[in-house]
Amino acid sequence: MRLSMNVPRFANAEEAATWACSMESAGLDVLWTGEAYGFDAVSMLGFLAGRTRTMQLGSAILPVFSRSPALTAMTAAGLDFVSSGRFILGLGASGPQVVRSWHGVPYDRPLARTRETIEVCRMVWAREKLDYQGATFQVPMAASSESVVDRPLKLINRPLRPDIPIYVAALGPKNVALTGELADGWLPIFFHPDKQDVWADALAMGRAQRDPGLAPLEIVAGGPVCICDDHEAERQRDAERPHVALYVGGMGSVGRNFYNDLFTRYGYEEEARKIQDLYLAGNREEAAALVPAEYLRSTSMIGDEGFVRDRIEAYRAAGVTCLNIELHEGLEDAVGVVEKLLSWADE
Repeated sequence: MRLSMNVPRFANAEEAATWACSMESAGLDVLWTGEAYGFDAVSMLGFLAGRTRTMQLGSAILPVFSRSPALTAMTAAGLDFVSSGRFILGLGASGPQVVRSWHGVPYDRPLARTRETIEVCRMVWAREKLDYQGATFQVPMAASSESVVDRPLKLINRPLRPDIPIYVAALGPKNVALTGELADGWLPIFFHPDKQDVWADALAMGRAQRDPGLAPLEIVAGGPVCICDDHEAERQRDAERPHVALYVGGMGSVGRNFYNDLFTRYGYEEEARKIQDLYLAGNREEAAALVPAEYLRSTSMIGDEGFVRDRIEAYRAAGVTCLNIELHEGLEDAVGVVEKLLSWADE
């Protein structure tokens, strides 16, 4: 099992580079950079590509609504070039809250947009002439008059790799099925390793349609890590409550919150409803207090060494091929934890 992390927030870029190089030296396999409504992911990925040498760098994620499929393909090819073939294109539909309130575009046909973005990216990287007529993306555009003739174009540069890996962030059954069918990897947020049945049918449906030329689907999932005694473990798990409550309660509206839907499918229907009601009413602390303790315990690697190793095995048994971890330790301690986790993940 490989090991990955998301880039934390730093005061400046040099701190981020120092941290990334230390994680690379410790043996970390993949470093992810997200993009919501803060700094863009591409700037940081390009910067870190010039400061690191061996570990892969991935976007987790670039929303399919914020860039055209062709621009996404160009960006991925450029990042793969400056990283010497170390880039992973992580894509996702994000959610209505970010897409409508930040990018100012309708949140329509997310499945079609994801599929078409993947298909266009692979056409661009293969340097095929881009003649694509999809449900959300049509190029060349239809001629506005008989005197206008738009001819298909192809990428000027020759990509370093024509098969840049594409990972998709997916939660809903249809999106998970699409991921199993088309993507190289899956990025499921809030993945519960003990509830594989929630995903089983959708993954099986997608894999049944999967091109045999694609390698087996990689699964990237995990959670916070802290090797500590029981008292500290309880404190660390409680510290995760506001983050979970933000997504389950505040990311979207009633009836249109994918994270809330996921918690309902996990069996926390009553808790999910109450967390959302409280959060949307402004009672955030009360909402956080209702995040199920069982969920926090099962999806974290917070506890003594035996507990952490047990949770790593649970993720492995659930099909996870890349363990994505979150650390709150200082740099020196984090390096030691990464080295220890890598030795356990290799067992």
